[in-house]
Amino acid sequence: MARRTKEEALATRHRLLDAAELLFQQQGVSSTSLQQIAEHAGATRGAVYWHFKDKADLFHAMLERVTLPLEAARRMGEHPALDPLDVIENAMVTALRQVATDPQVRRVFEVATHKVEYAGETASLQRRHQECRDACVSDFEDALRRAARSAKVKLTVPAPMAAQGLHALISGLIQNWLLDPEAFALVATGRCTFNAYLAGLGFARGSGPKGVEAKAPEYAGHATQ
Repeated sequence: MARRTKEEALATRHRLLDAAELLFQQQGVSSTSLQQIAEHAGATRGAVYWHFKDKADLFHAMLERVTLPLEAARRMGEHPALDPLDVIENAMVTALRQVATDPQVRRVFEVATHKVEYAGETASLQRRHQECRDACVSDFEDALRRAARSAKVKLTVPAPMAAQGLHALISGLIQNWLLDPEAFALVATGRCTFNAYLAGLGFARGSGPKGVEAKAPEYAGHATQ
């Protein structure tokens, strides 16, 4: 009986998070009430407060259910034997393809970037966003420094600036693609602009990465080509 109760509670929690994802995407975080989430999930407002302290706590739990693209990309830096630029490119392609092919990741990333205001009860979300950005930029900076040493290249701008620009390039591509997924091919555009950016930094590269690129099924259309 206790196990069944625990399983039922977990199922309710997931229903609430599923409802929050959909309503946040449709209405925005600030315009969605906990009562609406409860009703959409077929639960009570009391059930919401049983599982979550407030809307910010629920939002954080929603983020924890998925690994957002640039957070996932950081994990690819754990391959020291690979060329640093190949690691960055593989990480970038993984992030772009993840957005284009995984509906839940795409939905949560859209909510986290386009549907939330950093004010009131959700102000703490800005800190998480900043921490993720800073960690990713730091990894990019380290990889660019190592790549420059290996290739005996003098970067055309300081490594910290180059890393910030690279992060802006990738996150900007994702955010603009989410505004209109039919506007351009996300992965193909990412590859092209990435190599153009590296050329501007002084790197000369071949036709593609030598590392192992993460694969995922592709949607119809040109989103991941």
